[in-house]
Amino acid sequence: MTFATLPSARFAPIPLGPEIRIWPPVVLAPMAGVTNYPYRKICKDYGAGLCVSEMVSSRGILEGHDRTWKLAQFGLGERPRSIQIFGCDPIAMGESATRLREELDIDHIDINFGCPVPKITRKGMGAAAVVDSQNFRKVVRAVVRAAEPVPVTIKVRIGMSDDLITFREAGRVAEGEGCAYIALHGRTAKQMYSGKARWEFIRELKELVKIPVLGNGDIFEAPDALRMIRDTGCDGVVIGRGCLGNPWLFRNLKRLFDGTGEANRPPIEELVGVMREHFRLLVSHYSQTPRSAALMMRKFGTWYVRGLQGAAMLRTRFQAIEVEEDLERILEEVLCLGYESGFRDPNEGTRDLRLNE
Repeated sequence: MTFATLPSARFAPIPLGPEIRIWPPVVLAPMAGVTNYPYRKICKDYGAGLCVSEMVSSRGILEGHDRTWKLAQFGLGERPRSIQIFGCDPIAMGESATRLREELDIDHIDINFGCPVPKITRKGMGAAAVVDSQNFRKVVRAVVRAAEPVPVTIKVRIGMSDDLITFREAGRVAEGEGCAYIALHGRTAKQMYSGKARWEFIRELKELVKIPVLGNGDIFEAPDALRMIRDTGCDGVVIGRGCLGNPWLFRNLKRLFDGTGEANRPPIEELVGVMREHFRLLVSHYSQTPRSAALMMRKFGTWYVRGLQGAAMLRTRFQAIEVEEDLERILEEVLCLGYESGFRDPNEGTRDLRLNE
């Protein structure tokens, strides 16, 4: 698919409050254990329009939990400062928004109403928070009012299950309470990440509300995002699993949205350069707990080498990383490798493939 198949007027920056415009209309999804500052910086440098932090607990913010506040930290000069919070108590959510606005000078708050993990939903948070529609509205209202003038957005799922669909009410509340946009993951909480995302519900939400709608689910290459916009009419996309080890997805999308080039695969030398830079950023970010950088690189390394010849062996090698010298030895091997013939073509969509990566 190319931009020639889509109306040029469809592509416009997404307003986020009076001062911020998201361009390209591509958002890095907040992901626990992933979207810390080092990876946000990499994705932003490669062209993501907005990068949202890992989700943090409203209770953790108010009770001063050290781990929560560490997750809420931003990099030097990082703007916009975009953070996601979760909880189901309107008072706590509002107060945490106030603290974040006053103490961290944030530019944007996203509320997590989409997390499907049982330990979250069992407590009435994440995707389960939308089920109690009255309390859900109170939570959104409390955060919007407390955050003002900082813009607030929400991210939701279709519902808890096919028997408990909640996205329509979520859209009405988001619009009625003054949210800047609503993002919809086209799966239920019960589905977790299995099966195909049902983009038809993204289209329905777009037809239901007047605020911007962002679509999420099954975007692994640039053509997937273009197809989602074509099929649903959504204003932009949110990318989660598709960018793991693949920050070039953002560059490919920016090139297509800007009309400055086509999607392409990074050469091995660039892949190695990004892995080296990522580890450097992790070491700096986790300077007080040095081993944390190695543990994070073990996880990211297995994502970066997907699609390379000998990837299985490399994944095993990454699990033994402790210091920079360990990484360098692996990178020397990577430089001698190539891409497997079955590696995804960045110019081809994955919508009709099995998406259980």
